[in-house]
Parts: sequence; structure tokens; C-alpha cells
Amino acid sequence: MSIHFDLNDLQAFRAVVENGSFRKAAEAVQITQPALSRRIEKLETALNVKLFERTTRKVSLTTVGRAFLPQVERLLDDLDIALMTIGDVGSTRMGSITVACVPSAAYYFMPKVISALHQRYPKIRVKLLDASANEVNSAVALGEADFGVSFSGNLAPEVEFELLLQERFVLACRHDHPLATRESVTWEEMYEYDYVSLDKTSGNRLVLDQALVRMPSDKPSMCETRHVTTMIGLVEAGLGVAAVPSIAMPMTPHPILASVPLVDPQVIRNVGLLKRRGRTLTPAALELERLVRELPIPSARH
Repeated sequence: MSIHFDLNDLQAFRAVVENGSFRKAAEAVQITQPALSRRIEKLETALNVKLFERTTRKVSLTTVGRAFLPQVERLLDDLDIALMTIGDVGSTRMGSITVACVPSAAYYFMPKVISALHQRYPKIRVKLLDASANEVNSAVALGEADFGVSFSGNLAPEVEFELLLQERFVLACRHDHPLATRESVTWEEMYEYDYVSLDKTSGNRLVLDQALVRMPSDKPSMCETRHVTTMIGLVEAGLGVAAVPSIAMPMTPHPILASVPLVDPQVIRNVGLLKRRGRTLTPAALELERLVRELPIPSARH
């Protein structure tokens, strides 16, 4: 029996499955949407089956399509592994990886690992979803991201967590603040000054509320924000101090900001990899995951 489809058609099929739409799939494989539709039609014609159910709002696999998917993924992954290990061929590999990451971890982890990946595989595109912990959890659970980097918390049942590091919350303040030269600061001492806080939709706010349940502040914050990175900007502007995860702080020395350990109690945040149970990562995503794992973690953050 002659085969009337090729590798590009299989890659188009997987792209539609991973992206959930023909438009996004076309962007992922860097062709026009009509060209991608022709590849899917060619594949369906060659197999004499219907692989997708199409409506105006969504694209879903047929029963035959779901049965066909694992075989296509196995074939393409095996080919990718073979090509990525043959000399300089890896530098020509194309494709895309989607990583969901809370902003503070994105600030610390992703610039270095994406740079390292780009040096080895310059044609592989990385889409970084910098979002809240709940949104990262959802993106991984729904398959919208290959994997995530976030902290442990209320994870979906289909999401597994692997610890990368434990970090403590520290006081972020300006160098000209009275607390900047202290070796450590208690939470009660921090609350005596104007401070910036996170709103109740923040995953970090949940971590702090659980750890400080017996130590509520009688003094309201000067300002609330959703993301730690925004909060650090407000501290830098002189609006007050803030409690932030240590990896969110700019590397020292910093011309404006100081970082002081918070104690009584010391609040710890667990940061790790989030992956959907049973999902097999593509070789490119596995390489990026490996780079995240191998990123050196300063001992002060353990």
C-alpha cells in the first residue's frame, strides 16, 4: 500500500491537537492557516478517516483521531530524539514549547534556561505564560502548557509537583529605609512601617495567610497588587516595604533595593515543576526541563 502523506502532515496533526485550533497550530508550525488545513485534509484523505470534529468554536479529536494520536506522538518524538543527537542537526530543529510560570520564578529561572536552549536549538520557539499560580496550575492541567514552574499549593488532581528548591520570604525595602541594615526583621516589626501587600487572588497571599494565621496585621497596607514583581516596583518607588519570595528579588548588589530575612516565623515557599500526569514531553520540552533542573540554586535560597 502506498502512503500519500508525509512528515509535515503528521506535524500539522499534532500541532492542531496541542493548540486546540487551526489558527494557533498554523502559528506554531509557522505556515498559513489554509496551508495547515490542506495538510490535515491530505492526511484524512490518505487514511480515509475523519480525524477532527470541527465547529465554529472548537476543534476536537474523533474517536479514530484519539486512537491515532499516541502513534503519531511516538513516531515524531522518536524522530526528534534521533535528529537532536546527530551532530549539528539539532541546531536546525524547529518547533515550539509552552511553559507556564509564576512571574517571580519566571524572573529567576527562565531568562537563563531559554538563553541556553536558544544557543543549542536557535529555531525552537518558547512561549512563556507568566501567570498566577492558579493559572499556571490550570494551563498544565488542561494541556495548554508542556510544563509549569510554580509553588506547591492547591494543585489539580491531574497535576504532579516535583520540588526544585525551598526559599524563604524576605523583606524588600530601599537602602535608605530604617530596616535595610538589619540582619533580620520580624513580621511584627515590618507591620510597624508602611507596607505593600498582595491581593487575595494571589497564590503567594494564600501561602502567607496560612503561615501567619495567628499574626494578623492591624495596620492596612498602603497598596495591594496581584504580582510580586509589581510589588517590588512599588517598593523601589518608595511606597513602603514588602514581604516577597527571595528569588523574586533582583540580584545583589542593587543600587536601590535591599533584602532582609523575615523571621518569627520564617515562612518557606516550595518551588517546583508542574507536569500533567501521564503526559509525555516532546524532546525539545524535555531539554528545556533539564535546563531548569540544572540551574544552580544559591545556597541562601534553600
